[in-house]
Parts: sequence; structure tokens; C-alpha cells
Amino acid sequence: MNNTRHPLSSLLFVVTIIALMAFPISAGASHSWGRYHWARTTTSFTLKLGDNVSDSWDTMLRTASNDPDSNDWSDSSVLDTVVVVPGGTTGSTCAPTSGRVEVCSADYGNTNWLGVAQIWITIGSHIAQGTVRNNDFYFKLSQYDTPAWRQLVMCQEIGHTFGLAHQDENFNNANLGTCMDYTSDPDGPPSNESPNQHDYDQLASIYKHKDRFTSVGAAPAGTAPAGWANADVHAQENWGELIGVSANGQESLYMRDFGNGYKIFTFVIWAQE
Repeated sequence: MNNTRHPLSSLLFVVTIIALMAFPISAGASHSWGRYHWARTTTSFTLKLGDNVSDSWDTMLRTASNDPDSNDWSDSSVLDTVVVVPGGTTGSTCAPTSGRVEVCSADYGNTNWLGVAQIWITIGSHIAQGTVRNNDFYFKLSQYDTPAWRQLVMCQEIGHTFGLAHQDENFNNANLGTCMDYTSDPDGPPSNESPNQHDYDQLASIYKHKDRFTSVGAAPAGTAPAGWANADVHAQENWGELIGVSANGQESLYMRDFGNGYKIFTFVIWAQE
């Protein structure tokens, strides 16, 4: 495949290293994604996940959200998720909805990526809305068309919209038993298809302090710049600046800055070559 994410010159290599030093994707033992979080005035909160996925993804979405028989994100002590049917958009469009996360699937074409998570940030590092896209172009291939791969990508991308980064970004390392660990073998053992206790502990740390307002189920506070809330960020050329690349090049982080604290971050899982 022709994948533009890989360094193709010594100059680009230097730029990538500088970007990693300034803004690493993974924060090691503390795997929060910057300081980004949903604003809320209560200790715990419920976040709606819009269901814009096909039948082949429904089980994965519910397992990652609130399946009582699995280790899902709703097992967190501070966060509960509710799958809303239908979603607020379509799989192909995957437009954001203020105050919630829209989860989508469609054949987005030969983009080189398996999944993309995007969060819209307001002043003070608050998440105002988010989207998750799962690319059926690759999940139709035998390499990825497995329950384990689908569950890993679904769980991980949803986790990013809560403010989580990775526990480990090297897919050659032994599995940590969490979907926030990138791997070439999601089945394991141990399985990397669900969150683990460290993920729940990190969420408790991220959401330890209350805010003076809420962005959950609400429009963002303040006056947003024109074009921020409904920005077209489907295509890679609209993701903005590349600010982080994982050690093996399988994950990338982009930032599009609208000024005055308003940004859109894009977290990408690339298909393995």
C-alpha cells in the first residue's frame, strides 16, 4: 500500500521525532489523552453513544458499551454509556452531535486506516462531541474480519473519545489484556478486546474533579469559531497537523487548531501492511 504516514526522508524523520517529544501518543503508566475530558458537574456521568453501525458491528458496539456479561466501559465507577438507537447521523456521513459520541461504520474506501476517533475540544480541554469511524473496506478482508479485531478497534476508538490514550503502543509486545493496548493478535492470550482495571483507574483519575458546567448532552459553552462544530474532517488532508506517531507507525495523532482553545483531534489506527 502507499501509506503517507511513514517517514520518507531524514527531514520528515526529524520532524516526527520532535513531534513525539512534544506530544507523545502514549503517556505510559498514566495513559490519559492530554488533559481532555467531558465537562460535568457530577461525580459520575452517562454518555450517549449514537448507533450508526451496520448489523455486523452492533454486537461489538453493545459489548464495548454496556453489555452486562462483558468487561465494558460502563464498568467504570465514574462513566456509564448508553447506546442510542438510531444514531444522530448515518454511517457514511458520521457527522458529530453536540454532547455525545456518534459511532459509525461504512466502507470509507482504501484510506489505509482501520478506525478513526475524533474529539472536538473547547476552551479548558473539554470534549464537546466525538465520532468513531470503523472502515468496512478493511474489515471485509480476512485479516481483519474477525470478532476479535472488530472488538479491539471498536473498544479502543470509543475509549479515545473519553480521553484515554494507549497503555502500550508497540504491537510486538505481549498483550496487556486491554483494548487500549495495540497488538497484532487481539485474541491473545490475554485477550485485548475489553478495558482492564488500569483503564478504569485512569478514568477515575481523569474525572476526579468536577467542572462548573457540563458538555455531556449539551452544547459547548462560549462562542465557537465558525466551521469548528461542523468541520469536514473525514479526509486525511483535513485532519490538520501530525503531532504524534507510535513507535511502530501503526498509530497517528493529528490536531486541527481553530484558535482560542478550539481544536479537533484525530486518533488513527492504520491497517498493517
